[in-house]
Amino acid sequence: MALGILLLFLFSMGCLRQDDLSAPEQDCDAELSPNITLLEVLDSFDGSTREIRNEWVVEAYVISSDKSGNFYNTLHLQDRPAVPQAGVQVELEMRNSHLFFPLGQKVLLNLKGLYLGRSKGIFKLGHVYTSFGNLQVGRIPKHAVADHVYKVCEPPQALVPKILSVSDLTSQPANTLVGLKNMEFTRELKDSTYARAEEETVRTMQDCDDREIGLLSSGYSDFQTETLPSGKGAITAIYYPEGGQAMLMVRSPEDLDLKGDRCEELITEFTSSSLIISELADPDNNSAARYVELYYAGSEPLSLNGWRLDRYTNDNTERGSTLDLSAFTLNPGQFLLIASDAVVFQQTYGFAPDMEGGTNSPADSNGDDNLVLVDPFGTVIDIFGVVGEDGSGTNHEFEDGRAYRKAGIQLANPVFDPSEWEIFNDTGASGTTNQPQQAPGDFSPGARD
Repeated sequence: MALGILLLFLFSMGCLRQDDLSAPEQDCDAELSPNITLLEVLDSFDGSTREIRNEWVVEAYVISSDKSGNFYNTLHLQDRPAVPQAGVQVELEMRNSHLFFPLGQKVLLNLKGLYLGRSKGIFKLGHVYTSFGNLQVGRIPKHAVADHVYKVCEPPQALVPKILSVSDLTSQPANTLVGLKNMEFTRELKDSTYARAEEETVRTMQDCDDREIGLLSSGYSDFQTETLPSGKGAITAIYYPEGGQAMLMVRSPEDLDLKGDRCEELITEFTSSSLIISELADPDNNSAARYVELYYAGSEPLSLNGWRLDRYTNDNTERGSTLDLSAFTLNPGQFLLIASDAVVFQQTYGFAPDMEGGTNSPADSNGDDNLVLVDPFGTVIDIFGVVGEDGSGTNHEFEDGRAYRKAGIQLANPVFDPSEWEIFNDTGASGTTNQPQQAPGDFSPGARD
């Protein structure tokens, strides 16, 4: 009885299908010779998936590995072990392909009968299937892999990743091996894993200049649950710009050497009391030619990242509109001119403003509103008027007129001081001058009186 059970067990084990648990047996090939380059093949692509009917043989090198499960049923190949000019993704039904096609292995691709296509910007070779009536490159069946992918009778070559910066990646051929230095995961990803379970996941990396790129990982990989390294260092990866979005893919966590101290925080937000509101314009003869002028009296360039100009309409205590000034950096002695209407401003004053605010913006005040200049940290740096007080009939009314900062004023003031201003309007109330101003003659955008 025991002998029968043993024989039945051995028979059952012998009948189990391997389902690609090991790579197919195949001797290396010493007879085929390449007759076209991979770059030439890719350059022949006419925009639609098509069968290759030429007797083309291409030489390439394996740069991916499915050992850790981040790549599945694909080989990523490039045309040279170093300084590649072209890369391609080969779809195939083969698990554990790393056992037969290790990193750096030189292969020959017999392209006749395969299909060349492009999906989301990635060149692919394989067989085809139909999706919504369109041919798509799919996997080479297991039994046909040996007819198209040949292992060359040479030991694997050392792969040399091209060292690039994040900004240089777009000049690199897709599906090629790259190296980046001084990389780290963003602080928001602290204690995060490489991927969510059973999902392709993109984690954001950045360099010390805050230039970002995504790291794409499979939710089925062996390292999916591992915590992302928290330090800074080098990464070797396959450049994979899928769908126009630059991304990286690694073979395993060993491709990341992030053990150094993190980059210093890049400070991009600064405050200064040398940026002031220098002129407000509400021309009596052309309300569309309104503008706000800022002046920077500092001694070093000032980034306005995070700065804003707020308008409090009439006696409102809630901000009515705002302008984000982040796009500008001012040099010492430079003006920033913000027009209500850029076209009308240029027609009226003879040159283009730096920025258009639009209708109801801080640059479109009719003279009885209050304007507040705020730094990146939320601090009021300078102000014209009194928030909560309608300007009509007060010492901060410039309706149909103009308010300009006296030339001797070089520092901002978070409390409105009418003695720092010359104000013209149509009433002359509270020490202002009853003298409506006409554009362009009564105004001086870009100059201090």
